Amino acid sequence: MVKSESIEFKTSGDGHILDITDRVASVVAESDVKSGVVTVFVPGSTGGLTTIEYEPGLLKDVPELMEKLVPSDRSYDHDETWHDGNGFSHLRAAMIGPDITVPFRDGRLMLGTWQQVVFLEFDNKPRNRKLILQIMGE
Repeated sequence: MVKSESIEFKTSGDGHILDITDRVASVVAESDVKSGVVTVFVPGSTGGLTTIEYEPGLLKDVPELMEKLVPSDRSYDHDETWHDGNGFSHLRAAMIGPDITVPFRDGRLMLGTWQQVVFLEFDNKPRNRKLILQIMGE
């Protein structure tokens, strides 16, 4: 069985990390699928999905890491093409990726104790986001 759902939210722009674990878990629990996998996908090229321990230290560390790896204060060829100043956003999103797949059993996500599913906003402005969830199993 395959079910497709979505969740929507607003972000505050670059560096915003949002814990979406409860929202994903709720969609899975409300589906008729008891065991399988849920894939969460962001349609867009400036957002990413991963897992972290959602705690204050990492909420500071992750943006600091992104800034070290792909600095926002330099020019990128993308910026010359579109003049929107978010070349760094696209590169950061490409590193993290647009999707994550999580197994579930008995309608419950099989995450570790300190593991949450998070959306990372890399764009340089606030955004309205819609994530696609595809639930597959039996």
